[in-house]
Amino acid sequence: MSVAPAGGDDAAFDLKNTSLPLLSIALKSADAAALADALASRLRETPQLFNHDPVVVDLSALREAEVAIDFEAVLAALRDHKLQPVAAAGGSPAQMEAALAAGLSEAPDPTPLPKPRPVEIREVEVVKEVVREVIVEVPAPVAPTLVVDRPLRSGQQVYARGGDLVVLAAVNFGAEVIADGHIHVYAPLRGKAIAGNKGNTEARIFSTCFEPELIAIAGVYRTTETALPAEVHGKPAQVRLVDDKLVMEPLKEPLKEPRGRAEIA
Repeated sequence: MSVAPAGGDDAAFDLKNTSLPLLSIALKSADAAALADALASRLRETPQLFNHDPVVVDLSALREAEVAIDFEAVLAALRDHKLQPVAAAGGSPAQMEAALAAGLSEAPDPTPLPKPRPVEIREVEVVKEVVREVIVEVPAPVAPTLVVDRPLRSGQQVYARGGDLVVLAAVNFGAEVIADGHIHVYAPLRGKAIAGNKGNTEARIFSTCFEPELIAIAGVYRTTETALPAEVHGKPAQVRLVDDKLVMEPLKEPLKEPRGRAEIA
């Protein structure tokens, strides 16, 4: 929907509906100091993880407790880490009233995404004939994939916003690769790799030579302070998130087809 003020071509503005992806932070405690400490601890290795990204403050976990929230301190803690709080959702009436007074707008209560409908086949009998009706879900548009074919030096950063990142050259120590989806590095990975930047827990990190100084998926990270397992260090490997823990696994080589042609008697 678009609403244009009267005045034809001389109108100063248009109002349009839009749909934007927003990050949500679910508060589990009303203690603003504890939130600030947790943010500093979680993001100390990735200070450039956010770039003034808009965020919704989810109060669902605090609604039943009816606790008062110091929104001034909470918003300050978020802004210190380049998060821009724009709305609140899920709180009690008193909490939402305080959020509005702090300058936040009211967002709809957070609800889990609906599960996709499976393919459904129904048989309908019509005048001694059987008509098969097949309902197939149309896949959502595929997010763009960013491809980088040059080495990344220390201090360089590449961010694949909204999609996957494919790097065909080395990511050297001090360089940083970030993606909202998966990260594929078909070369030595020695810098920082941050996948699932917007909270996608299904994102993975792949590399043909796994030697990173830091890896992170959906905010869960690991640094070189903990030695890499021998079965993945310097070898083809993948990283995925299982029960809020990073799991590193070697990539197995695909089975090679035998040379020559098999004769069939």
